[in-house]
Amino acid sequence: MTSSQAGSNRLIQPWQGELWLGADYALFQGLSGHATQHRHYAHQCISVLQGDRAGPWRWIESMREHEADMPGAVVLAVYAEPLSFSLGSLHALARAAPVSLPALAEAMQVIPRQPIPGRLQAALLRMDEQLQGKVSAADLACHVHTSQSHLQRLFDSRLGLSIRRMVLWRRLRLALRLAIQGYSLTEAAHASGFADSAHLSRTLRGMFGISGRQSLRHLHLRLLPPSHPDDVAEVDPLA
Repeated sequence: MTSSQAGSNRLIQPWQGELWLGADYALFQGLSGHATQHRHYAHQCISVLQGDRAGPWRWIESMREHEADMPGAVVLAVYAEPLSFSLGSLHALARAAPVSLPALAEAMQVIPRQPIPGRLQAALLRMDEQLQGKVSAADLACHVHTSQSHLQRLFDSRLGLSIRRMVLWRRLRLALRLAIQGYSLTEAAHASGFADSAHLSRTLRGMFGISGRQSLRHLHLRLLPPSHPDDVAEVDPLA
C-alpha cells in the first residue's frame, strides 16, 4: 500500500463504540478514529485506556481547534457543555480514574453543575422547541421578556456563543442523536432544522472533523436520563 493510500484510509477510519448522551454531556468508549481539524462548543476530556487503567487525560477547552490522529486506540472521552461545566471542574475525572462508561458516568454525577440563569434556561428551552423550523432571536427575547441585544449579551457572556451559533450547535446535537438512532442523514437533517444533509455534513465536519455516513453508523447509542434538576431537557421532534 502506498503512503497516499494509507493516508486516505486513515482519513475514513470510523469511530467505533458506545456513545452515552446526557442533556448536557456525552460519554464515549471505543476505538478512536481520525478527525480532521475542528472545534466544538463542548469541553473535551479524553484518555487512552492502557489495559485496566486510564492513561493521562487530555483536556481540550471549548472552541479550541484540534484534531484526533490516533486511529485504533481504545479511548474514554467526555464532551461536556460549558453552560453546565467549567473545564476546571472536570479535573475530578482524573482523580476518579474511571476505566469504563459506568464508572465515567458515576464520576460525572458528582461534578457540580454551574447554575443556569432562569431567563437563559427559558430561552434554551424555547430554542429546542423550534429547532425544526426557524429560530428567531427576536422571538427568544420576547419569550423571556427582554431585549434582543440584552439576550445576545447574556449568551455571549454566560455561554460563550452567539445565539446563532448556539442554534447550530443544538441542531447538530439533535441531528447526531437521530442519525445514530438509525435515521438517514437526510431525515436527521430535516428533523433538526438543517437545509439538507449536505448542510448537516459540513457542520459535522467543522465541529467534529468526521464524516457522518462513515462514522455514525459504527456508534451504539444510549440516552441517559437527566442527572440534575437544572438539566435542560431536549425536545424530540419525531416523538
